[in-house]
Amino acid sequence: MFNGIISIRNKNGEEKVKIERPGGSLSPIWSICWNPSREERNDILAVADWGQKISFYQLSGKQIGKDRALNFDPCCISYFTKGEYILLGGSDKQVSLFTKDGVRLGTVGEQNSWVWTCQVKPDSNYVVVGCQDGTISFYQLIFSTVHGLYKDRYAYRDSMTDVIVQHLITEQKVRIKCKELVKKIAIYRNRLAIQLPEKILIYELYSEDSSDMHYRVKEKIIKKFECNLLVVCANHIILCQEKRLQCLSFSGVKEREWQMESLIRYIKVIGGPPGREGLLVGLKNGQILKIFVDNLFAIILLKQATAVRCLDMSASRKKLAVVDENDTCLVYDIDTKELLFQEPNANSVAWNTQCEDMLCFSGGGYLNIKASTFPVHRQKLQGFVVGYNGSKIFCLHVFSISAVEVPQSAPMYQYLDRKLFKEAYQIACLGVTDTDWRELAMEALEGLDFETAKKGKFHEAAKLYKRSGHENLALEMYTDLCMFEYAKDFLGSGDPKETKMLITKQADWARNIKEPKAAVEMYISAGEHVKAIEICGDHGWVDMLIDIARKLDKAEREPLLLCATYLKKLDSPGYAAETYLKMGDLKSLVQLHVETQRWDEAFALGEKHPEFKDDIYVPYAQWLAENDRFEEAQKAFHKAGRQREAVQVLEQLTNNAVAESRFNDAAYYYWMLSMQCLDIAQADPAQKDMMLGKFHHFQRLAELYHGYHAIHRHTEDPFSVHRPETLFNISRFLLHSLPKDTPLGISKVKILFTLAKQSKALGAYRLARHAYDKLRGLYIPARFQKSIELGTLTIRAKPFHDSEELVPLCYRCSTNNPLLNNLGNVCINCRQPFIFSASSYDVLHLVEFYLEEGITDEEAISLIDLEVPRPKQDNRQQEIANSSSQILRLVETKDSMGDEDPFTAKLSFEQGGSEFVPVVVSRLVLRSMSRRDVLIKRWPPPLRWQYFRSLLPDASITMCPSCFQMFHSEDYELLVLQHGCCPYCRRCKDDPGP
Repeated sequence: MFNGIISIRNKNGEEKVKIERPGGSLSPIWSICWNPSREERNDILAVADWGQKISFYQLSGKQIGKDRALNFDPCCISYFTKGEYILLGGSDKQVSLFTKDGVRLGTVGEQNSWVWTCQVKPDSNYVVVGCQDGTISFYQLIFSTVHGLYKDRYAYRDSMTDVIVQHLITEQKVRIKCKELVKKIAIYRNRLAIQLPEKILIYELYSEDSSDMHYRVKEKIIKKFECNLLVVCANHIILCQEKRLQCLSFSGVKEREWQMESLIRYIKVIGGPPGREGLLVGLKNGQILKIFVDNLFAIILLKQATAVRCLDMSASRKKLAVVDENDTCLVYDIDTKELLFQEPNANSVAWNTQCEDMLCFSGGGYLNIKASTFPVHRQKLQGFVVGYNGSKIFCLHVFSISAVEVPQSAPMYQYLDRKLFKEAYQIACLGVTDTDWRELAMEALEGLDFETAKKGKFHEAAKLYKRSGHENLALEMYTDLCMFEYAKDFLGSGDPKETKMLITKQADWARNIKEPKAAVEMYISAGEHVKAIEICGDHGWVDMLIDIARKLDKAEREPLLLCATYLKKLDSPGYAAETYLKMGDLKSLVQLHVETQRWDEAFALGEKHPEFKDDIYVPYAQWLAENDRFEEAQKAFHKAGRQREAVQVLEQLTNNAVAESRFNDAAYYYWMLSMQCLDIAQADPAQKDMMLGKFHHFQRLAELYHGYHAIHRHTEDPFSVHRPETLFNISRFLLHSLPKDTPLGISKVKILFTLAKQSKALGAYRLARHAYDKLRGLYIPARFQKSIELGTLTIRAKPFHDSEELVPLCYRCSTNNPLLNNLGNVCINCRQPFIFSASSYDVLHLVEFYLEEGITDEEAISLIDLEVPRPKQDNRQQEIANSSSQILRLVETKDSMGDEDPFTAKLSFEQGGSEFVPVVVSRLVLRSMSRRDVLIKRWPPPLRWQYFRSLLPDASITMCPSCFQMFHSEDYELLVLQHGCCPYCRRCKDDPGP
């Protein structure tokens, strides 16, 4: 064997078989043994060689499987228990147990020297080991039962590395090969958990069919765990470690932990919603607790004096059966904690899942069945009771579990003796003989319980159908009789289509007898979601509709869409939105928000999905317009990119304001129109020139209507809120600004009448005379006729000159301008345009200047900000800035006649010229300016910024950062306090700057 070749000879030494191993397997052979489990005993060889591996061969020389690598030199090999396992010893100084396929299971015993031989006592589990140092050891191997049970499914370990799941009703079995030592098994509903040495495998059924036996891997937790008990739930596994329970998710994350007062002796899952299952836990100190996997706090059900061995809870969760360490079965009422009864000689207990008052327990070689508080019915049975379903009792004996059919005659007669016919009938339905049925019918008839007496032979017919193999006829009979609960008993091994058909018929029947809620539940069970939704929608059951929608898969679009339609119809837009969101139907979701006018939700959705912008803002704008909220409608059209509609709304608003003599509103709308045009010019270069022209036109109209509003109110209202000087300035401004075609709504009569009246009052008699002369050529309304005629007469008695205090001054060239200026609102000398206050319409001490070619706005700002040092002064300039305005306040200095300002030098111009020469500044001049002396209108592109320099140190000016209108600071602050916003553009004082 040192050449790696195996030779088999007869007792005479003649070679019968020669096995030449492959080229890679020529290591000397240490040991060979036969597999005694084969029908022909000499057809399989297990070979251990010096290459630290084990191999398997047929006599034909063909290798079975692959070589199994070892981490030691094998010196001896022997099959164990009819060839199911292999014992192997060698240089690792221990004897190890392997499967017949070479998978290592564990260590049998450790020695002090090499193991040279190991032998198994025939037909037993005893092992003898011989070592190099001359010692002999004797071991007995005991294999524990590793299994799990849930209702009619039983899973157990086979061959140490496999798991077999058995359906106790259909007797179907499925084998799951793990190829590693199976340490723990847990089963619950459609879940199966298998613990291996280094991981836990979570399996699930392929379908919800009660007879399905096809499992697939759902999750793998690659981690080593040490635990005494393992429990699996829908979404968690529970590890029991002495006094501690740990709840882990299927990804291996510990979510919760419970620490008990004593050792945990028993644990069982008692059902519940997925993720919220309940556990029944029994401790060694007699304490019994109920734990929910989603709750950190355990609920103490009761505490008894003796340790718990086994537990079970009745179907209604009202009674608790406990087997203690004294082999006593104790039954408690959970609510009152009262001990109802106790029975001796019990090692396990189980409640009947179909009958609340029936339980069975085993012990002492007997099976005990107890109904209510009646005496126990006893019959011989070996093993432990692990389940009780109807007339079937599941018993575990040694390593196998079996379903025992137990007639329920004895408990039925116990109820009959007490004249409890309905309870006796329930017991009989679990399974009794024909004679028992007849006796029940007669007793019920004699007891005048006719309802029970007339129930009867349908069940006998069903049993006969079943015995003859025609379960489908029994199913059809019960279905036709609407006895659906009994029909379900014949669906265990039937086609899933039959199950669906039965539930659908039951639902149809419930619908016909006006039991809509029951019909809904049945339709849902049958998968007929559309019918269930129709019933819920017709009855207005919003809660049931959203519950169905949440349980449906997002791929089931038809029922989800129907749910959303009903929810919208039932005025539950929030639930309808949730359903559309689940479907991913964002367009319908937008339409829902629009139809239900849930604009905030619609806007939030539009922010995330800009493609629905038009679908949101256009209906919103239309809704605003329908509700007379035209300003907001215009903004909505603008935000939706519907510039044409936005402009149309603004134009309509403007026309309405003019027609209704709301000239302040007309000014505001014209200002908004101008900004709208500026936005379009910025966005569409093709329309830039046209839009800029409209921008300037609308800006001029906004200024005219803003000023005319004060004139109109003065002539219409009995009292005026404006000072005579303000009215005088406004009428002069309008007279010089009006184009040839007077804008709609503006009356020259009112302007001239106000000008004449205020000029006369302030001493501008020459201007008043001119105004009255102009009025003579206009149509005068009757209500002004008398006042104008009287004024025309009285003005002739006044001097033919104007008060010098009213004459406007040009701050560029210091020229006094006439009150009546043929050139308009510009200086007659330097042609510099006047800058007016938007409230008092005084000429402000500002001069507009322009930047030299090549100087950008950004560079100009940076140069102005580089403020040059100033001579020390007793008083200094003050600047007040906030988010809503720029305020320039200058205080006179003592040394105001120092070095000439470079900007002042730029104010010079050629005398006698007829053309306006603007002030153009260089970088040097910009650098000499103080930021506090400059106001800037920062227009958005394509407009350039406008720059203004203050020339008076004794007055402060405020510019609105939105409309760029100028005001005396005191006037602006007062107006903002009165109105809460800019009087021109209505920008709120709390709005952030642009």
